[in-house]
Amino acid sequence: MPPTPVTPYTPPTFGPRTQDQTGTYTISSRDSLTANGNSLTANGNSLTANGNTATISGSDLHRSMSSRTSRRRERLVRCLAKDDIDMAELTQISWQGIPADLRPIVWQLLLTYLPLPSAQRLNKLHVKRQEYASLSSLTFSKPLEQTIWHQIAIDVPRTRPGVPLWADPATQKCLERILYLWAVRHPASGYVQGINDLVTPFFQVFLSFYIDGDPSIFSPSNLPQSALTAVEADSFWCLSNLLDGIQMNYIHGQPGIVNALSKMSELVGRIDYKLSQHLEKEGVEYMQFAFRWMNCLLMRELSVENTIRMWDTYMCEGSQAFSQFHLFVCTAFLLTWSKQLLEMDFQGMIMFLQSLPTQDWSDRNIEELMGKAWQLSNTWKDAQGHLGTPR
Repeated sequence: MPPTPVTPYTPPTFGPRTQDQTGTYTISSRDSLTANGNSLTANGNSLTANGNTATISGSDLHRSMSSRTSRRRERLVRCLAKDDIDMAELTQISWQGIPADLRPIVWQLLLTYLPLPSAQRLNKLHVKRQEYASLSSLTFSKPLEQTIWHQIAIDVPRTRPGVPLWADPATQKCLERILYLWAVRHPASGYVQGINDLVTPFFQVFLSFYIDGDPSIFSPSNLPQSALTAVEADSFWCLSNLLDGIQMNYIHGQPGIVNALSKMSELVGRIDYKLSQHLEKEGVEYMQFAFRWMNCLLMRELSVENTIRMWDTYMCEGSQAFSQFHLFVCTAFLLTWSKQLLEMDFQGMIMFLQSLPTQDWSDRNIEELMGKAWQLSNTWKDAQGHLGTPR
């Protein structure tokens, strides 16, 4: 059956904070990225701007952080409290990671979904959410494109298996609508397997704004409909922004990925010749393991939490980060396992690369990976135009 169209967006009017049916979570009394005069609210921590000052409530947050992280958070709060945010300052602070409660607004600012001047944000959110509701209503009033819908209907239940959030019927309906609307708006590519994974970080981050607790085990069925509608709309527009920069990965023949794999092969050959020769000798082709790294942006190799931390940095690298910077991240990721791979034959390498031991990776591992990728980018970015071309 076709999904129910999204109802037109109206600003939520939540009552007192209430427990959901699990008895574990509280639903927060706030609309996403609420701005009132010069104040905005993020996960219950008030960011108020009075002249050039900003205050944060909740001193216990600082006790659990290193002094360095605490100082970065304070800088970010001051940056966000300005009437007109400085994008250069925002990216400089956010590159090394964004506190979870501030991440929804920071991501939307970095992706230019929200305008930098605070006075314009509520109106922009209202317009975009209304636009999404209208788009959904119009699209689902027409017969479905059965080929597209059939593949989406197969992939949605397979998204993040074992994670309660993605097994929830309310989440799955949101995901179906997001994917179908994006596909019919982009006929050159349509829906391609893997795009479903790319929705999950946005949805979890934006959902986290409305609840206290881990969104991955929260049931959106317990969320006010107006809040869930806002999460869905914001996820759609931010996904669209991301995919605009990597659409060549998903059109016929996926030339963006083919080109990236060629560049990655040459980069590894220049940086770790021994590993490059070993892969070639054993007959391991980049298409056999790294295609998925490009198609799903390493989301099959890393947890959603790792991915979210990684995307903090990506969004600070500019509009081409998910194509250009991601190339260096994938290269650094492969080089991480160089020592182990050199001791393996073809079968061992393929099995290892398709099931890498990243289950226990923390933010620290991601930060190390981002640092290595940044070093590679600084060294090799000017040579990108020559990589992957015949010599």
